[in-house]
Amino acid sequence: MGITVLLCAVLLGVTSAAGGAATPEAAVAAAPAAVEARPAALWQWPVGGPQNLQRSFEAPLSRYGTGHRGIDLVAGPGAPVRAPADGVVSFSGVVVDRPVLSLQHGEDLVSSFEPVAATVSVGDRVAAGQVIGVVASGAHCAERCVHFGVRRHGQYISPILFLGGLARAVLLPVPPAGPVR
Repeated sequence: MGITVLLCAVLLGVTSAAGGAATPEAAVAAAPAAVEARPAALWQWPVGGPQNLQRSFEAPLSRYGTGHRGIDLVAGPGAPVRAPADGVVSFSGVVVDRPVLSLQHGEDLVSSFEPVAATVSVGDRVAAGQVIGVVASGAHCAERCVHFGVRRHGQYISPILFLGGLARAVLLPVPPAGPVR
């Protein structure tokens, strides 16, 4: 079971806070949300595409542990940010030192973007691909980027689970143990 859990962790991109391989416990904690997270239709990239991925999701080992609760996408100041899927604007405001925008997508699924100066207001319905704001300042990235997070039932999950454009993993059979002839 340990090898299977670690393999799942590698395929899902679960890593420890130190950047090393995930523990089996972390993989088990992350796997149910990841399996449950797969939507019927893929979302659109809010900026750019897979080639713009600057930093990946890193699941925390505990609810308050260190990690990276989203992905960072390269985007310059003033670049348009688009809704990844249909939804309703649930939050638009400043959190600590940066403008944040959140969309409710139903089924207790929320996407959030920072730093984004919103061009929509709380309560507005938005369509997939619609411009919802522009890249602002105050990012946690060394270079300009948009941090894109997704929460389901209040827990962060990797936005990559919802996005198209990434190559699928191909699992190969493991040869049986024993003497090689």
